[in-house]
Amino acid sequence: MLFSSQPLNAQTLIKFATLAPEGSTWMKVMRQFSAELSSATQGRVKFKFYAGGVSGDEKDVSRKIRLGQLHSAGFTGVGLGEIAPEIRILDTPFLFKTPAEIDHVYSAFDADFRKIFESRGYILLGWAEVGNVYLFSNSPVTKPEDLKPVKMWIWEGDPIAEATFSALKLNPIPLSITDVMTSLQTGMINGIYASPLSVLALQWHTKMKYAFSLSIANASGAVVISKKLFNTLSKEDRKTMTAIADRQLKNLNAASRKDNKKSIATLKKEKITFTNPASPEIVSSFEKMGAQARLALVGKLYSKDLLDKIEAALKQFRAAKTVGGRK
Repeated sequence: MLFSSQPLNAQTLIKFATLAPEGSTWMKVMRQFSAELSSATQGRVKFKFYAGGVSGDEKDVSRKIRLGQLHSAGFTGVGLGEIAPEIRILDTPFLFKTPAEIDHVYSAFDADFRKIFESRGYILLGWAEVGNVYLFSNSPVTKPEDLKPVKMWIWEGDPIAEATFSALKLNPIPLSITDVMTSLQTGMINGIYASPLSVLALQWHTKMKYAFSLSIANASGAVVISKKLFNTLSKEDRKTMTAIADRQLKNLNAASRKDNKKSIATLKKEKITFTNPASPEIVSSFEKMGAQARLALVGKLYSKDLLDKIEAALKQFRAAKTVGGRK
């Protein structure tokens, strides 16, 4: 022990920020992760949390990590895109149809995505998807035309949302996520998009009447840590952190999916009416718009090669399911 590379009382305090509110499943799991990590490292590695957006929007948080004011974050796709734009391909509209497809792509391309994060100065501790994203409004939507009169919000500076609504031929109103509630209250906007769990956590549902039951995308999420800080930890503590994070974030992903299912039931109890696409042809028209949006983002966020590989992987996966009679 005399020749240990770290003093016995050495401690690393990791400052972690997220938009997820205190008391949410996200924060409960992160606190469990922190407690387990602290115990496993004899207190050498601890987290300090800044939940509920107190450190600002995700763009603010990514900037603070670059400056060393923060070290780690739980990001949605918007924040991940600030670090590695290629990752946003996972958020593109109508890419996935089932949870099995999501799991397949995340697993098949995990090593590629980890390399991208590392090349940008981050370590991916684990994926934790936000969930399926739905359109919410104060008038019923069953087809694209029904969205025309909606004053739809768009997360300011989000290229995925911009491409999606452009394909839908809409002109949404760009706002920071922290300004959405006020804008709903004043009537500046009357349409939003979010996962069921998020819309409840943020209380946006209190200003909405309808939800379109066709999910427009699956919102990615992940926990990342500054590679610079990560590398200051001993090899043993790095290994401990990544092992605990992997397990805890897989638990979080499973819990988020359950919570989102429960949230749909809660929204229905809260008098949100879920409307269905007017016909199978309408579903196809939305999917074509999704393909158009994905193509429009080639060269801006990701390469055509990456898009082709992921779409090919999905095509093969669906074909195997169909052959197996489990479509």
